[in-house]
Amino acid sequence: MKNNKGTEFDYLIVGAGIIGLTIAKELIDKEPNATICIIEKEKEIAQHASGRNSGILHAGFYYNSDSKKAQHCLRGNALMKEFCYENGIEVKKTKKIVVTKNEEELAQLHEIKRRADVNGVQTELISEVEAIAIEPNVSTYKEALFSPLTASVNPIEVCKKLKENLLDIGVCFLFNTPFSNNLEVDYKYLINAAGLYADKIAQQYDLAKEYTLLPFKGIYMKVSNQKVPTKINLYPVPDLKFPFLGVHYTITSTGDIKIGPSASPAFWRENYSGFSKFKLAEFIEILKINAKLFITNSFNYRNLAIREIKYYWAKNLIKAAEIMVKDALDSKYEKKKPGIRAQLYNKKTNKLVTDFIIQHTINSTHVLNIISPGFTCSFSLAQEIVEEIRKNKIIC
Repeated sequence: MKNNKGTEFDYLIVGAGIIGLTIAKELIDKEPNATICIIEKEKEIAQHASGRNSGILHAGFYYNSDSKKAQHCLRGNALMKEFCYENGIEVKKTKKIVVTKNEEELAQLHEIKRRADVNGVQTELISEVEAIAIEPNVSTYKEALFSPLTASVNPIEVCKKLKENLLDIGVCFLFNTPFSNNLEVDYKYLINAAGLYADKIAQQYDLAKEYTLLPFKGIYMKVSNQKVPTKINLYPVPDLKFPFLGVHYTITSTGDIKIGPSASPAFWRENYSGFSKFKLAEFIEILKINAKLFITNSFNYRNLAIREIKYYWAKNLIKAAEIMVKDALDSKYEKKKPGIRAQLYNKKTNKLVTDFIIQHTINSTHVLNIISPGFTCSFSLAQEIVEEIRKNKIIC
């Protein structure tokens, strides 16, 4: 699918999610005359993780200071807000309280506060009384952590506005166009931002051989009758042994209240509902990995899987959320569309990869493992990726 003039594009970006879109924006900012084509196997932008996440802009206090997550989350939060303000997209200043339920979790809360301080993130340890003053319906044990920088946006609106802006400056979009060796698009430099299939593309370039995707399904539910009186995001203290934050209450940019997500093992990469998009080869590969992890119990996987699988039943997801409030007022819930977390598994170490990965070959860059808080980090992370791309081109 060459364009009519048979142009050779300077850059081909694979994937029209938030990462592909922000990389394109950053490339144009740095190289205004660059020609860019974005290909997407789906019919429109943001059909997977970018359009299925909560839209929460995290503040960046959970992550070890030497991680890319910590390096980009706080700045990404600010850059995303700036983009939204400039483009008329609502930013809801939801803020966040992280609650505890026992002494063990209190110790974890203090570790999170320590990480926040190291990362330069504004947070405050508050008493139970102070937490109730902020959110009368909150339930916490002795203390909580308050984050004033947490916010929410509509991720679809963000991606649509990015697409609109990119089209206005001449970026080419080709939909229903998966990446393949016989792709009929000429280009000088490849940028792989393919999300759920980024590892497969990287492996075609002899990279990421030790990795494969291990998908986890995130199930959300919406409070359909709005009877949970909460005006702030409520999160549990996460178990820091796992790369998931636990079931929480979040307030969307439109003011709706959602609970979730789960992080339940999925059995193929796009295992959203029923047997839709079932692929036997993926199923067999992922089943073998899950069996191995269940037997070896690497990184306490067995307990994680058992806990998260329970959330396939709505009553367990609801119960996990309602621990954080004093009064759920017989609330009613309805399921929202699930998402799949593009989580890489290292076959050599038998562990999950917990940070973003960027790898290069001659004339290609591969963006791997963009897990939470990837959406929050996207504008900041794109700046680093583009800087590395431009250095890589010089070296090559």
